[in-house]
Amino acid sequence: MNTILRWSARILSIIVVGILLVFAFGEGLNLSHFTARELLLFVFFPLGFCVGMVVAWWREGLGGGITVGSLAAFYLAHRLLSSGFPRGWAFVALAVPGFLFLLYRLRIRMRA
Repeated sequence: MNTILRWSARILSIIVVGILLVFAFGEGLNLSHFTARELLLFVFFPLGFCVGMVVAWWREGLGGGITVGSLAAFYLAHRLLSSGFPRGWAFVALAVPGFLFLLYRLRIRMRA
């Protein structure tokens, strides 16, 4: 079960990072055109998501924590800088690999 969980998180992380890279660079990412608000949100999503998922390949707990922490920070920053929370389920769905990495790490620690 742990092997399936670990590889599910890894495969999904590749898919999510790929999707985020396609969106970022497919739209002609130019950080110099970002406002301060947009740049701050960009640090949490998609940058924090991608960093967390890459780190999780070597340190599941740390990487999963970075991904899930970036999700929480993104929602908090969005709430403080805008009129409300982002709508829809897409941000949480893209963070699923981070949650799976954390679950894997928790299962490994409980078994030890």
